[in-house]
Amino acid sequence: MSNTIQEFNDYRGKMNEVILGKQNKVINRLFNLDTNTYAEGALSTKTKEMLGLVASMVLRCDDCIKYHLGKCYEQGITTDEMYEIFAVANIVGGTIVIPHTRRAAEYWEELNNQ
Repeated sequence: MSNTIQEFNDYRGKMNEVILGKQNKVINRLFNLDTNTYAEGALSTKTKEMLGLVASMVLRCDDCIKYHLGKCYEQGITTDEMYEIFAVANIVGGTIVIPHTRRAAEYWEELNNQ
């Protein structure tokens, strides 16, 4: 696994443990709601991850983008599919999304080369 991917996953895991360990009822419920939202349902987890990625790109959250890229990779999304996802995000979000697309493309390459 690339160092960038490992560092992101390690940091995310470590800080989630810290946050959830404080036992704040609202935060813990929010994290649980987030987990349940992406579970298999009427929409497949693959579809939900693609939707999450588009939303994250439009909202310009680089951490969220990396997270959903990793989940999309786990779901077996192809590079051709990924670039269509990038296209949708850029149409919806406008040209301000282009820098995030660059970073997303770089992270996608790292995921595929691990």
